[in-house]
Amino acid sequence: MAALHHLQPATTGIPIHRALCDVWVCAPSAEPHTPTSIPLAAVYSRMRPKNLDRLLRAIINPTMNLFDHIREDTRVILERDPAATSRLMVLLCYPGLQAVWVHRINHWLWCRKFQLLARMLSQVARFWTGIEIHPGAVIGRRLFIDHGMGVVIGETAIVGNDVTLYQGVTLGGTGKIGGKRHPTVRDNVFVGNNANILGNITIGENSRVGAGSVVLRDVPPDSTVVGVPAHVVYQQGKRVLITDPRDINDPLSDVIIALADQVKALQCRVEHLDGELHQTALHEPASDLVAEQQERAQYRSDLESRADYVAHGEGI
Repeated sequence: MAALHHLQPATTGIPIHRALCDVWVCAPSAEPHTPTSIPLAAVYSRMRPKNLDRLLRAIINPTMNLFDHIREDTRVILERDPAATSRLMVLLCYPGLQAVWVHRINHWLWCRKFQLLARMLSQVARFWTGIEIHPGAVIGRRLFIDHGMGVVIGETAIVGNDVTLYQGVTLGGTGKIGGKRHPTVRDNVFVGNNANILGNITIGENSRVGAGSVVLRDVPPDSTVVGVPAHVVYQQGKRVLITDPRDINDPLSDVIIALADQVKALQCRVEHLDGELHQTALHEPASDLVAEQQERAQYRSDLESRADYVAHGEGI
């Protein structure tokens, strides 16, 4: 994937889809901008049994032969999926592996202008495996598509090495704009089932996308995102606390912020009224005591004014 970071098709005059193809599947050449590839006229002439392995090596990876690729892909599945118990089971019963291998061939054809044939073969693979990978997508090594049913990878998507995708994952676009319109998933990324990663965004290395999430913004490396729309909950192993609703990027964020402001204002009002009530409760006992003392004084005054009347036992 490092070679992709330094591609400059605009300055070299190489179309972006051809440049990606040459970097990914073609043999390296001494000239940095003149990759060696199989001529179109020689494609059919080389499709003979004795040259089949050479052709497939050019399609899949210039530095590895066909059997090395098969061993690598099957080994990865055996390591990541505890349900895989043998290499034969992996070869025969894992549609994700079959879809990736067919895509290698389709991508090679797509880059050499056999676009109709590549699309037709991709539709056959889709019918057989339930996985739709556009021939123009760039796929790295050791991609593991578990279960796989409903996985969709768009034309300009780029998937790095050691990526794991579960069923129902979509690497799609957000409109009809041309150019790069699908996501870039970097190395060692895990994407849970039914997650949607949409638009020309980048999922950083060693990141995880939770099941059912809808990712619309770039994800930093070493992060975990969940939700609709997705937001970061873990970064570099540490919990990320959300203090501002705008960080969630939800369409209702403004409504949530307004409600929070109203709740804060009501809380301040309640605290003010509670303080007034407390002060009133402190003053009320003192005023009652004063009134009682005044009543006693008045009563004594009345008794003193009628001392003779009380002295003879009258009025008792």
